[in-house]
Amino acid sequence: MDPLVSRWMHHIMQNLVIDSDLYLLRVQEDKLMKAGPSNWQKVCFVPTKADANVVAFRKWLKKYTGAQIDWGTNINGSLPPIPLREQLMDRYWSHVVNCSSCTGAYKGLNALHISLQMFSVASVAIMAATKPGMKLVAARNTLLVAAILCFVGSKWLSHFIYKNFHFHDYNHAFK
Repeated sequence: MDPLVSRWMHHIMQNLVIDSDLYLLRVQEDKLMKAGPSNWQKVCFVPTKADANVVAFRKWLKKYTGAQIDWGTNINGSLPPIPLREQLMDRYWSHVVNCSSCTGAYKGLNALHISLQMFSVASVAIMAATKPGMKLVAARNTLLVAAILCFVGSKWLSHFIYKNFHFHDYNHAFK
């Protein structure tokens, strides 16, 4: 599928996975800090064999560092307040501006969005400027249908751009 699907489409799919957990991880991080580094078992439920590495790391961390990491700086270990979901999962500033593939797709889709809007308005203006006549009825109806389709396509594209290049909320309760 790689040759058939562009790089920015791969990024959109990967962002769905990353965004689905990003907010929950930040909330969980806050709960861990409130419980304290020694009480991580009260906050985390790790019952499977797949979690053995996490448990082993936490035990090692507690044994050799007192469950705290000395970063060698004046970091006090407190976390900033949890930002709004829109700010935390903002794809534009966290990814799109830094990725040439996604930036190109974003610019191209925005240009298509504006073109669809312009064609829709131009079609309505042409219809208003022409006098109704028997020969022009089919052409006017075709322009009307084209204007409506371009307007609907423009609205859909606007939603697609926002959802995939700016912010796509993920609610675990509905998945």
